[in-house]
Amino acid sequence: MERYAVSRGVVLRAFQVLRTSGDAEPVPGGRWRVLRPGKAVDRRPLEERIAAIITDDRLQAGAPFPSASALATRFGVSRPTVTKALDKLEAAGVLASGGQGKVRTVRAVPNREERS
Repeated sequence: MERYAVSRGVVLRAFQVLRTSGDAEPVPGGRWRVLRPGKAVDRRPLEERIAAIITDDRLQAGAPFPSASALATRFGVSRPTVTKALDKLEAAGVLASGGQGKVRTVRAVPNREERS
């Protein structure tokens, strides 16, 4: 708003127009996201997308899991964000932590009902 010297009302009306045309959508917290045509975006929470790696890559119980750095690169997010998601999966019993410097392993393969 400051950059283009317009009021908040003008910006909100512009986003309403973009929403009706399907070019923008509201995001929790009073924000808006502009949608890019032709670019599919996975809107699932990060821990669900990470848990899907187990079934997509056909990992078995006891198999080593990718590192937080590799997952951060794969999903385009920061390492602390990935670490929080991995902690949730460890609390759910899907992953086993090997401790600092150790490789995480798959503890249990989630079935379809647990992932949805």
